[in-house]
This record gives sequence, structure tokens and C-alpha cells, in this order.
Amino acid sequence: MLERLYIEQSVWDTEEADRLRKALSRLPCERVADGAEVYRRVAMAADPVSEGKRVLLCTENRGRFLRPCPGTRNYTCCGYWIVHTGTYCTMDCSYCILQGYFHPPVLQYFLNRRDLFSQLEKLARHKPSRMRRLGTGEFTDSLIWEPWDPLARELATWFGTQRHGVLELKTKTVNIAGFQDVVHNRKTIMAWSINTPTVIAGQERGTAPLEARLEAAARCASWGYPLAFHFDPMVLYPGCEAEYIAVVEAIFRKVRPEDVVWVSLGTFRFMPHLKPVIERRFPESRIVYGEFVSGMDGKMRYFQPLRLRLYRSVAQALREVSPELCVYFCMENDKIWREALGFVPDQRGGLPRMLDESAASHCDLS
Repeated sequence: MLERLYIEQSVWDTEEADRLRKALSRLPCERVADGAEVYRRVAMAADPVSEGKRVLLCTENRGRFLRPCPGTRNYTCCGYWIVHTGTYCTMDCSYCILQGYFHPPVLQYFLNRRDLFSQLEKLARHKPSRMRRLGTGEFTDSLIWEPWDPLARELATWFGTQRHGVLELKTKTVNIAGFQDVVHNRKTIMAWSINTPTVIAGQERGTAPLEARLEAAARCASWGYPLAFHFDPMVLYPGCEAEYIAVVEAIFRKVRPEDVVWVSLGTFRFMPHLKPVIERRFPESRIVYGEFVSGMDGKMRYFQPLRLRLYRSVAQALREVSPELCVYFCMENDKIWREALGFVPDQRGGLPRMLDESAASHCDLS
């Protein structure tokens, strides 16, 4: 839970800062020259990862708001564009890479909103015939900010006015209040990270239960939004195959296959330096003690035959729902694609083209 609000001088007088001060009026608020002092205080805490979730630093993005996803070398990338609206997360998942990505980890929110929309306008003008897929869920959860500030709704409104790209909002929350009234014109995809109840209960502190996420997805579909689901990271444990298949069945009891733009699959993987962080912060978790090998990108991954077996089971369950459903792997090699799905992306023009075509068929880009 947030305990303190810091606002940098450069954004103190903005409309967005005023809105956040009112929305978070219960918190002590301090004006700071820059974020250096906040970083220092967090870094000195006994548990900087947890401390960074208790403070919110409202600041200015002095770099690019928009950047292509760097992907992972030697694995197939989807060609996604990152909309960099903030960093870190109020939720606390044992496997979260952000625990070891930011030094120190601090919940930051960028308030120079005009620069964000200016960069979006510029991107839309650059090669306007090219369709782009963009999303805010790379360095943070897309909807954690919505109770305090309607940025995601503003983005959905902006995307509704153009025809060159689609926005994906990926979340583990149910913060969808207000989205019913957005004129989105089917250019925003509402997406949920999905896992089994076992993983959610044991590894995803502070996230919405599976049933609540699916109820929120169904409501968004009723408001005309296209949907997406991301099984990532899938975790291996006794009985997991049956539980992941049950999740597939639960999804499609709530929503229609024709409303789903894509479903991604990816198993738990981590950089070696994240292991001691997980062991220290989640001593009850056994997630890092599976059968792992070092992948081509240096990340620890489940032994390939083990993850392939799980992928095949879930892919088959998805095919039984709808053979036309766009299913893809997040950062996997051609062997996994061929043996689990029966093809490799290059046979269909590459993964970016596959996803572009699915977006075009589900979203209104006219």
C-alpha cells in the first residue's frame, strides 16, 4: 500500500500532479527537486524492492515514451512497441523481473503528458501505412494507475481517433471503471495476464483473482473492446497441466473466441541474479527450484521437453475452443513452435505479420 507521494519540481504545477494530489490526499506529499533523494531513501531500506512499492514518485520522462521492444536474442520477437508511461508495480509477484531490473526499484509515474501524445502523433505520421501494435504493460501494469489518474482511458480515446495502430492494455487488476464510456472504436485491446488459481494464490500477491479478471474481461467485451490473454509465466508443478486446461475452459465460459485477438504462451524464465531476490523476498516459494537450464539468452528456462509438454497440452485445449484462434509464444525458438503448434512463424510471414493480421481482423482500423 502506498505510504508517501513525491512530486518533482518540474511537474509540480501540472494538471496531472494536481489530480494525483487530490486522488491521494491521504498520503503525505513532498515536493522534490529530482528523484535522487527518493532513490537514495529506497536504496537504504532493509528491503528496497518492497519499499519501492510504498512510495510514488511523480516525475518527467526525459527520454522516449515510445520505443520498439528490444526482444530477446535468439528467440522470436513479436515486434511490439512499448509506451513507457511509468515503472514498477504496486502488486507483488514472486517471479517479477522488475524486482531485479530497476536499481533501486521505485514506483514512478510520468506526468509530462503533452510530450507523450506529441510523440504518438509523430509516430502516427511516420510511415502512416504501417500498422503498429503498442502497449503500456512492459515496465508496469497498464491499469494500476487508473484509480488515481485516467491515463489509460485518455490513451484509449486517442487511439480511437486514428487508424494506424492498436493499443494493448495488459493488467492483473480489474480497474476498468470508466472504460464503458470511452469512445475507443475497437482500437484498444483489453488484455489480462492469466494464471492458475494455484499460481495466483501462491505467487501473485495483491492481484485480482482469476474469476474477477475473467468477469472484467467479459464486461469489456460487452462494451465492444477486443480482448487478449497472456499465459505468462506458466509455472510447472504437479497437476499444472490439468489446471491450465481448466483456465482455458474458464476463459471461454466467459467470453467468445471471436472476441479474442490473441493468446500468448510463455513459461517461467529468469536471469540468474533474480534467484536470490526471490529466495529472500518469497521464502515460502519453490518457483526457482524446478528443472532449469541456461537458455541462449542467459536466462534460466525449464528443460525444453518439460515446457514443451505443457505447451502442447494448452495449445491443444485452445485449438479445441477455436482452430482460428491466434496463439503465439513469447520468446521461444522454432523447435517449440513446430512441435507445439505445427508451424514456425516464418511460414506465415513472421510473428509480427501474424499479430498484425489478427489485430486487423478484430479491430476497426477504418
